[in-house]
Amino acid sequence: MPDSRDLLLSSYDYGLPEERIAQAPVEPRHDARLLVVPPVDRPLTALRHQRVWDWQQELQPGDLLVVNDTRVLKARLRVRRSGGGLGELLVLEPRGEGRWLCLARPGKKLRPGDGLWLEALEQEPISLTVLASDMASGGRVVQFPSDYVDALALEGLLERYGEVPLPPYITRQDSSDQERYQTRYATRPGAVAAPTAGLHLSDELLASIAKRGVGLVHVTLHVGLGTFRPVETEDLSELTLHSEWVEVRPEVVEAVSECRARGGRVIAVGTTSVRALEAAAAAGHGNLQPLKGPVDLVIQPGFRFKVVQGLLTNFHLPKSSLLLLVSAMIGRDPLMQLYSKAIEERYRFYSYGDAMWIAPESVLLNARPG
Repeated sequence: MPDSRDLLLSSYDYGLPEERIAQAPVEPRHDARLLVVPPVDRPLTALRHQRVWDWQQELQPGDLLVVNDTRVLKARLRVRRSGGGLGELLVLEPRGEGRWLCLARPGKKLRPGDGLWLEALEQEPISLTVLASDMASGGRVVQFPSDYVDALALEGLLERYGEVPLPPYITRQDSSDQERYQTRYATRPGAVAAPTAGLHLSDELLASIAKRGVGLVHVTLHVGLGTFRPVETEDLSELTLHSEWVEVRPEVVEAVSECRARGGRVIAVGTTSVRALEAAAAAGHGNLQPLKGPVDLVIQPGFRFKVVQGLLTNFHLPKSSLLLLVSAMIGRDPLMQLYSKAIEERYRFYSYGDAMWIAPESVLLNARPG
């Protein structure tokens, strides 16, 4: 019988001591700790503690890794309000003709019609205008110069004026974040937060995994408001998420088909890779197909996966859509018990923190692909 608590947001809350929030990444990348979830037919006490470097031993020749190749934009902009005072924009997504949806601070003082000046050392000021409020996101639609129509065009401006938008729970700032808050395969600009499970994969680990006969393909999901915005709906049967832009290319569909044919396993690196693949399968009514465009798929307990069989993931914020997704794989109660054990064992949490490995045999029977 389904547990009614699985669809209550309050069931996904937990207390985390502040010192368990990772403020900096470990070096090398693959030296982060790895909590290995036991198979469903074993007790939770059978969990194992390893390092991400050891993860390659969990993979088998013929497996296929799916990673998210989005690149984090320097999307945090400091602005001067024309009436005086400073503000901040977090650029989220294009709205056409140089208009961009942004989260804005202080929101109450950035009203439609207000002028803003984008400033940086040794750069000419750029004039911006607040056009409208966006009810769905609580943000503002801001007019940039009209030739900044997409992320590729805007990236040059952001490189000159912007900063990497580290999550607010990371209180330190360091120049190394420009490189460390990107995956080693980040090639497609458009995200405002990193797909953090991929931050653990060093060049050395990727090369070693390839030597084992494990394949690797790239999807793109530009991490945005849908991933990091807090969930506020207590009744999760009514949950909706802000859409994010996804591309699953034909070569990914072909690689997944070939993986299945040879008896390999489809392993997602990070929840964003899961969401991209499962959204593409949902668009194909259960069959994976190429997909390009916005996605607002909700994955929570009761979800039956169509593509993904295993997952490498980080430790996620309480009451987040990412926590719901992982719960769909292994069950809410086991997940919350594992999180309690991770806190007790002094694992490091969130973006720069440690990782969890959910092998295919650790996924709930009724959640596994048919």
